[in-house]
Formats: sequence, C-alpha cells, structure tokens
Amino acid sequence: MLKITVHERAEITTLQLEGKVIGPWVKEFDHAWRLLADSQGLTKLCVDLRDVTQMDLDARLILADIYTRTRADFLTDTPISEYFAAEARRTQHQDEEEKI
Repeated sequence: MLKITVHERAEITTLQLEGKVIGPWVKEFDHAWRLLADSQGLTKLCVDLRDVTQMDLDARLILADIYTRTRADFLTDTPISEYFAAEARRTQHQDEEEKI
C-alpha cells in the first residue's frame, strides 16, 4: 500500500510518500507527480522518502526523472531511503556524462 500526501507552502512543495512504491502503486506515484508538476509553477519541490519501505525499478526511474526535471530535494532518514535518493541523483549524473 502507498500513501501520497502533498504539502504546499509558499516556498516549497513536498511530495510525501509512505509505504511501498511497487506494482500498481507506481502508476499512482507517477500520476500524483505529473499532476503536481503541471500545477507547481516556480515552487521548489521536495520528495519525502522517509517512510518508503520499498521501490521497484519503475518507481526509481520516476524518482530519477523527477530529480532530472526539478532538481528536487530529498528527505531521507534510513539507509534504504538514502539509497533511493542517491540512485536518483546518480542517474542524472550518468545522463550528463553520456552527453559529453
């Protein structure tokens, strides 16, 4: 199960994920992200991964896409959430190196 919550403040919008981002929940994550991206404007984006327990490959690719498009900040506090954030950032750096 996955819970997605959006916290909007004047200076930052946080997309909070809780649970497992796998299987059918990946589509929900992608849908929520796309709705948020369409309405976000100039607000800085933060993705809260602190309560994520699992992410499949498709979910991690979406996370990398979010980072590529927005340079979002990630909130992490566990080894697994730190791994997901680092992987998303690393994917962006690999893409940049391939363009050179």
